[in-house]
Amino acid sequence: MTMSMLLGVLTAILSSAALNVGVVLQALDARQAPPEEALRLSLLSNLARHRRWLAGFGLIGIGFGLQVLALSLAPFVVVQPVLASGLLLVLVLGVRILDERIGAAEVLGVLGIVGGIALLTIGTPSGTEKVASPTAAIVVTTVLGGVAFLPLALRGRGRFDSATFVMVASGLAFGAGNITTKMISDSIGASDALVAGLWLLAALITAVIALITEMTALQRRPATIVVPLIFSVQTFLPVVLEPIYLQDRWGSAALDGAPLIVGLLMVLLGSVAVARTRAVSALVAAP
Repeated sequence: MTMSMLLGVLTAILSSAALNVGVVLQALDARQAPPEEALRLSLLSNLARHRRWLAGFGLIGIGFGLQVLALSLAPFVVVQPVLASGLLLVLVLGVRILDERIGAAEVLGVLGIVGGIALLTIGTPSGTEKVASPTAAIVVTTVLGGVAFLPLALRGRGRFDSATFVMVASGLAFGAGNITTKMISDSIGASDALVAGLWLLAALITAVIALITEMTALQRRPATIVVPLIFSVQTFLPVVLEPIYLQDRWGSAALDGAPLIVGLLMVLLGSVAVARTRAVSALVAAP
């Protein structure tokens, strides 16, 4: 593992810790918001009056900055799944705060995340990816963001207002945000302030959509369903779509990419197992 890769992984871990603790702080207030504010901007304006929610927002901002830095040091295919490491911190907090016990699911989930990240660092492609097509990146983020916006645009109209669609929409919006973060990192690396600013604007738009739909989903469905679904979509969908907008470096991965693929699967399954436990989901959406 190169020094750049090691620093990238460590930075991604710090980013994930800040992002996840920030989400926990925000969730403590989100569950108390009036149901009639679902899928409305007033939901965010109401939450913004709470210091704890704003503190969580600040931590998320710090995590975002660290994620941009991590993407300049390590490949996207590594940084994205490493963000799952923050769930381990939430698990520890959930066990201590909620007095939950560690069971087989939690142990297997932890082993999956830790073991998967280890395989990713061993089998990662060399170098950091570059944007293959700015147009493709714009199309992918626009499509994801557009679909995520449907629950807000068509509020109260059947299936687009359903809890399931709102959860998926939130995951898509967060996923689009992760892609824009990669674009911001590359633009800063190329000293292109204008392009970086435009991608930052796109990131802010998708973040607003993601927050509104996530807070609404937590009002409508149990956290044990909402948290793992949104987390899985936002973390791994950008990796699946990566060949569309980034140069494919998988050919340089160790052992023909076997450790990389196995590592991704382990982190995915481990993340779902940890996120759906009460110690994590109940804390992320604590009333």
